[in-house]
Amino acid sequence: MNTTLRDTETYPVLKLHIDGEWIETGERRTFDVLNPATGAVIAHLPLVDKADLDRALEAADKGFKIWRKSTPEDRAAVLTGAAQRLRARADTIARNATLEEGKTFAETRLEVMVTANLFEFYAGEAKRTYGRVLVRPEGARSIVVKEPVGPVAAFAPWNFPIANPGRKLGAPIAAGCSVILKPAEEAPASAMAVVEALVEAGLPAGVCQLVFGVPDEVSTHLLASPILRKVSFTGSTVVGKHLMKLAADNALRTTMELGGHAPVIVFDDCDFDRTVDMLTTAKIRNAGQVCVSPTRFYVQEGIYDRFVKAMTDRLAAIKIGSGLDPDVQMGPMANARRPEAIEALLAEATGQGAEIRTGGARIGNEGFFFQPTLLTHMSNDMRIMNEEPFGPVVSTLPFRDFDEVVEQANRLPFGLAAYAFTENGRQANRIGAALEAGMVGINATVMAAPDSPFQGVKHSGHGAEDGPEGVEACLVSKVIHQL
Repeated sequence: MNTTLRDTETYPVLKLHIDGEWIETGERRTFDVLNPATGAVIAHLPLVDKADLDRALEAADKGFKIWRKSTPEDRAAVLTGAAQRLRARADTIARNATLEEGKTFAETRLEVMVTANLFEFYAGEAKRTYGRVLVRPEGARSIVVKEPVGPVAAFAPWNFPIANPGRKLGAPIAAGCSVILKPAEEAPASAMAVVEALVEAGLPAGVCQLVFGVPDEVSTHLLASPILRKVSFTGSTVVGKHLMKLAADNALRTTMELGGHAPVIVFDDCDFDRTVDMLTTAKIRNAGQVCVSPTRFYVQEGIYDRFVKAMTDRLAAIKIGSGLDPDVQMGPMANARRPEAIEALLAEATGQGAEIRTGGARIGNEGFFFQPTLLTHMSNDMRIMNEEPFGPVVSTLPFRDFDEVVEQANRLPFGLAAYAFTENGRQANRIGAALEAGMVGINATVMAAPDSPFQGVKHSGHGAEDGPEGVEACLVSKVIHQL
């Protein structure tokens, strides 16, 4: 990988995609795309207007009428072909994703492969949308069939610029739906690469539209249309609740993957070194800008001081820099908002008695870098203990017994991910059952796989992506009673 090239020498011209046409800026408004490692502008992104959105809706309506009639084999061929194209272009896609989002090249390249794997899984699921026949007296029968829900509006955030668009597109395409995808404006080239792979693999015009714009303008306009039948959103709980209110006016089905604040429970019988290593890696992944990132660390009293020292030492040794540097372990934060938000949370926490053991400050005068940070002397009235930090911050508290830590872990209204580390099999079973989360990791920090649902409970959302559940969320049941 050549890390000496200027950003613009590989970064693509940014475009919209509506009704099979790639559309450049023209007279449209634009958004400046920045490199988080430098803060410099690397491209200008065209933004849609209302006429573009109306055209996207009309195209999605037309595309659905075509795609719902396609065979499972047709859908599988497109998804498999797209997966092959993603793998063939993995280095280029990953480099552009690092330029626009900041995470390391190793992380973005893995993200390409994960997306390709997901497309291949959905290619198989396209052939497994089973119904059933119910036997009735005297030769009558009732047939239960699954049909695509209809055109989908999908909104994807910037933190996984390749995988999030892949999730939003793979399931509805496998189910026979059309999609209007609005990814984050901060990381558009990644989403564009995913759409390009699908189009080149044979996806008909109108089945997938790619739009960028002012978020509230786009969501308000799209969700008011009677053409749509479903909304899929990944992002903050506040925005998710707003979209659910808009969706209610047209009784749209919703899939919501919303914010979390993942508790981590470290029991004194854990495999200590392995636990600390795994949690350090998980915490610095994408500079902590991960919805399932471990955030609230509850460590049993007997090993608390030892854990704090070990985690502090590991975080202090992390090499930080441009994600294109192969030796770097953590890149910058994705945009200027994130360091500012972390600074505010840390200032408030330390003002209320928290102690910073390592980190706690920005790095340099260029880009959006922030030191991995570990806090002690935390209390539940601190904002950082109640709001997801979405950054490389570890907040630690000691605990005494099982019941106490379960109460603390389940204290918040969020329930996306939770983690526990123990070598006691019975304790592992008990904590897995007790934690209120859509996904629980026991001695594990990887929460996503193509064949398993990615989902939250409580204020962390509803519905699932990935796995058979992801396709099921894009299908509706119809019962045909036949005499």
